[in-house]
Amino acid sequence: QVRLVESGGGLVQAGGSLRLSCAASGRTFSTYAMGWFRQAPGKEREFVARISWSGGATYYADSVKGRFTISRDNAKNTVYLQMNSLKPEGTAVYYCAAAPKGGGSSFRRSYDYWGQGTQVTVSS
Repeated sequence: QVRLVESGGGLVQAGGSLRLSCAASGRTFSTYAMGWFRQAPGKEREFVARISWSGGATYYADSVKGRFTISRDNAKNTVYLQMNSLKPEGTAVYYCAAAPKGGGSSFRRSYDYWGQGTQVTVSS
């Protein structure tokens, strides 16, 4: 069992930056691949970024590539999402998710555990 708690959301102007954190409970965090997804009002939850259990591989949605960076600190049981050059279309609830080692993809169904989400609002 893994419990995930996101933090770091807030209100930011377009072009600004935010850093989201996702703290995980449990001693097996380092065995999970981690992902970030977001859901805007009235839209489906969509993939943003993911990172392998070791942190050695990262993947991004085309819409955030070059602006967002996912990273993890297994000693702190935490995964991060650094978001730069934010755009108004980035307004959404951001969720982190955990998938078993070797798993994780851009598809929601590959993740077993989800956090409650943190709101990010980007004003124009």
